[in-house]
Amino acid sequence: QVHLVESGGGSVQPGGSLRLSCEATLWHGYTLGGYCMAWLRQAPGKEREEVALINYDGYTNYSDSVKGRFTITKYDAKNILYLQMDSLQPEDTAMYYCAAARTCGSWSFWGQGTQVTVSP
Repeated sequence: QVHLVESGGGSVQPGGSLRLSCEATLWHGYTLGGYCMAWLRQAPGKEREEVALINYDGYTNYSDSVKGRFTITKYDAKNILYLQMDSLQPEDTAMYYCAAARTCGSWSFWGQGTQVTVSP
């Protein structure tokens, strides 16, 4: 009962920045604060990677590949999740998905994804 729509993807040069947004539409009786949220990415030839997570207590976790460069935040009052991506590198090229779950890790709801391409 959560509909997620990502935006903010695009093409940038190495070293550039992007901010991804995920707008959540919640069915009656649900709030974004009741969910664990994450950004995951999928690149050709690679397994899906959970790059950033934020839970209902504000706990955050990042994959080693993006730690120090990406920041996940959420604005519960507006039902929006963000991923600030700095110092982007070609290996960050992937389709990025917003996901939500009642239990962190068991991602039940997914957006359609937004493409991020980093190239010279």
